Amino acid sequence: MKVKQLIEAWETSAGERRTAATYAVHLPIHDAAKLAALREMYPGRSEQDLITDLLSAALDDLEAGFPYIQGKQVIAEDDQGDPIYEDAGTTPRFNALTRKHLERLQRKQGSS
Repeated sequence: MKVKQLIEAWETSAGERRTAATYAVHLPIHDAAKLAALREMYPGRSEQDLITDLLSAALDDLEAGFPYIQGKQVIAEDDQGDPIYEDAGTTPRFNALTRKHLERLQRKQGSS
């Protein structure tokens, strides 16, 4: 989800499953003020919900910002028959590690 889409989501419904784990952070004071402003603007959302949504959007933006580095292996062809090369950049490793930790978290949540 993009940061710009959060306002729409905040004005409609909440969503995704949450982990049982909690993460404590100490925000810079200016960010805490912005969070308080958002909390006042969207009284149906808790500060925890807002932080969760903002972090999720930031992680999506971060992932989209990883540079594509053309690998050596052709993995497909585009509509014109030109080769599409594997991504040898950060994205494949990030995706693999994300899947690994997602499976771990799902197993942990399923056993509790």
